[in-house]
Amino acid sequence: MLDFSCLTVNLSDQVAWIELNRPDKANALNGPLWREIGAAFRWVDDTPEVRVAVLSGAGRHFCAGIDFELMGEVLDAVETRGPGRKEEQLRRAILDLQASFTALEQCRKPVLAAVQGLCIGGGLDLIAACDMRYASAEAAFSLKEADLAIIADVGSLQRLPQVIGAGRVRELAFTARQFDAAEAQAMGLVNRVYADAAQLRDAVRAIALSIAAKSPLTVRGIKQVLNYSRDHSVADGLDYVATWNAAMLLSDDTREAITAAMQKRQPRFQD
Repeated sequence: MLDFSCLTVNLSDQVAWIELNRPDKANALNGPLWREIGAAFRWVDDTPEVRVAVLSGAGRHFCAGIDFELMGEVLDAVETRGPGRKEEQLRRAILDLQASFTALEQCRKPVLAAVQGLCIGGGLDLIAACDMRYASAEAAFSLKEADLAIIADVGSLQRLPQVIGAGRVRELAFTARQFDAAEAQAMGLVNRVYADAAQLRDAVRAIALSIAAKSPLTVRGIKQVLNYSRDHSVADGLDYVATWNAAMLLSDDTREAITAAMQKRQPRFQD
């Protein structure tokens, strides 16, 4: 397991618990944290013993968005370059930040977000890349970038229209208004809302464990097929899943699942 300075990572019962660990800064995204998020989810993807990942934040808040110090660092790093090269380097820096969040989406294992307190700006971009999102009742969300004269550029504008609808995303992006957990659930941003952070953690753990008990080959396939189908036509998606199942359906996992059902026992799958 990798050693992190801004994340806490634990592996238990085939579930990786990945916690943003800058509670004194409301888990604002500085450079090291941003890079570690990408590294952590590449580790999740590469580690057979991990079947599901849960992303959470230490302290009162999930994530207050980008750390202003990071914005200053990025701008300072390109300032000395000449015309053209300055812009090229800034574009590369943005692409690097995007890649850290895209690592959650490209991770073959399901990623669940457990959100308490504030989830602002970059925090909302981060959970947009997760497969499922859950929140405590006091959670509050905002696509905040317009208030800072920034176009959100690390995933919300691209991913959220297919989660909550284009009209809602446009309203949230143009107004930067804050909305609560109940509204987030009503619009489909979060799957469920729990009374407090303790109930949130217990419930998300139960969901993660139920997924981890399934065939990991099948779960990885479901995520792959869902992501492919999202980006292609229905006909293309049907063709893709037919090819996937033709390659994977006759696996040891399928035989084990059927045998376990017939013997009325829990199936046991290899990682």
